[in-house]
Amino acid sequence: MLNIPIKDQFRESRLFNARLTVVGVIVLALILALFLRLVYLQVFAHRHFETLSQANRVKPIPIQPPRGLVLDRNGVVLAQNYPVYTLEIIPEQVDDMNSLLEELKQVVSLNEADLKAFRKQLRERPRFENILLRSNLTEEEAARLAVRRTYFSGVELEARLQRHYPLAGLGVHFLGYVGRINEQELERIDKAAYRGMQHIGKLGVEISYEKTLLGQVGFEKVETNAHGRSLRILERIAPVAGKNLYLSIDARLQSLAEQALGPRRGAVIAMEPATGAVLAFVSTPTYDPNPFVNGIDQDSYNALLNDPDKPLINRALNGQYAPGSTIKAFLGLAALEVGNFDASKPVVCPGWFTLPGSSHQFRDWKKAGHGIMNLHDAVVQSCDVYFYKLAVAMEVDAMKKFLEPFGFGARTGVDLLGESEGLLPSVAWKKARGQPWYPGETVITGIGQGYVLATPLQLATATAALANHGVRLKPRLVRTTVDAKTQAARETVPETAGQIVLKKKEHLDIQIRNLMDVVHTNKGTAYGIGYNAPYKIAGKTGTAQVKSIAQGQSYREKLTPERFRDHALFVSFAPVEDPRVAVAVIVENGGHGSSAAAPIARKVMDHVILGKAVAAPAAAAPASENDE
Repeated sequence: MLNIPIKDQFRESRLFNARLTVVGVIVLALILALFLRLVYLQVFAHRHFETLSQANRVKPIPIQPPRGLVLDRNGVVLAQNYPVYTLEIIPEQVDDMNSLLEELKQVVSLNEADLKAFRKQLRERPRFENILLRSNLTEEEAARLAVRRTYFSGVELEARLQRHYPLAGLGVHFLGYVGRINEQELERIDKAAYRGMQHIGKLGVEISYEKTLLGQVGFEKVETNAHGRSLRILERIAPVAGKNLYLSIDARLQSLAEQALGPRRGAVIAMEPATGAVLAFVSTPTYDPNPFVNGIDQDSYNALLNDPDKPLINRALNGQYAPGSTIKAFLGLAALEVGNFDASKPVVCPGWFTLPGSSHQFRDWKKAGHGIMNLHDAVVQSCDVYFYKLAVAMEVDAMKKFLEPFGFGARTGVDLLGESEGLLPSVAWKKARGQPWYPGETVITGIGQGYVLATPLQLATATAALANHGVRLKPRLVRTTVDAKTQAARETVPETAGQIVLKKKEHLDIQIRNLMDVVHTNKGTAYGIGYNAPYKIAGKTGTAQVKSIAQGQSYREKLTPERFRDHALFVSFAPVEDPRVAVAVIVENGGHGSSAAAPIARKVMDHVILGKAVAAPAAAAPASENDE
């Protein structure tokens, strides 16, 4: 008998209805969830997603502000901006960078230096920012790129302002230059202040006054399509240009001083004693800063770096030299001031000096000696023996104490970064280095040799303090800051750096007369520049030894290689009765201060005081009885 199952329609109907109910509940739950999500998106999160949508559609583009100009005291432009076409890439919009670069090579010229610099920035800068690939596009290259730009995703053709130095290397050591922002700078700068900017001050005034020159970034809100292409400008916030700087520098005087030094290595500082305003700030050799703006190529940089004349060194600010006999301009005043030395008593100069109980001879620059010397004669003829004895009587710590108010051994406070301090030695200074101080080191300190070091800027500032009746001012290069839009000007106020306190003020007058006779009497070491001067000059020559000479040997300049010859120095101010300029000159390996450095100072003073440059008077000068 067959077993035939009977279909239970009621049970199947209940099962179907149950399943239908479950499905219906799930569908209703999903619809409810979708509805609730829609309510959340449209009501509660509306503003958030509207902002995101707007951000996709509207792109804020930073507008680079014009960097402030740098001009000399007469309005000669030293640093300016000029428009250039640039090729820039936004990395986040590029799928295959290598392919893009290969395609771009067919449109514009790209060399290895451009590509290397670009890849370096690619590693350092955010991917959403424009990165410079090539600057200074020709009009033809810009036109070709503009035509084909739609085929390149992430490629921008921009018109930018680029820094330019129209006088090339003139004054480069105080002016400095701008360069591309590197990784270290990117970490420390305010990124908002540098949005869309590629350059920052690197040296000189450009970095010292970076915040003043920078300006404020502007913005454009641009509507873009799905490919990131600009459709229209919705809003524009104009950038604020950086402030212009008018320097105290006279570009014509700067050029004259650089030409006077010629191919020689050296430095010239000219400044106003009463204000501290720097009129000329020369370090030679110079170099053209323009290649540094967008990154100098490695070969050119290596050539500068390995040049034996070291043009990249700022000798005026960082060159530290033995001041030689220029130190006598200040220690001569000390001879009148210190109590343990009688400046009224004459000193016999046989051509050498020995310490008690020692046979070592400290030689005078004049082999035969100067004979009987008083202070006046010792300063005028630059007698070493006189100052040897003065140094022994004072001792090194007292010399340090006396010279410190003139600014030796410390930064002058000039408005440039990275200034060197020089060195004023002392017993404690050498003891801190684990060595004793020897009496012989005191002797040579008295003529500006040994450990004592000074920068050309320190020498000029100290000389200006003599001219300014003992008041030392901070040297300043920026004279006026001018707002580019309103033309509102802010003058730099002279700032006192120190005061030389003397027991008797007439001692300063006596020393100034001594320094004047250095230049205007036939026994003076600088008579070659003073015999025909139409104004009175106070000055002091100096010759700083570079290579030591053993006992019993003599220095023969012509037989000595040029790099080992003595440095030539000269410090001066004029006119004596109403000083308008103080000058410090150093000519590396120049030989004698009287013949190499002093004529340069005379040219500078003639320009400032007479308003013109004259032929070097030393060529036709009668012979002086002394040449140091």
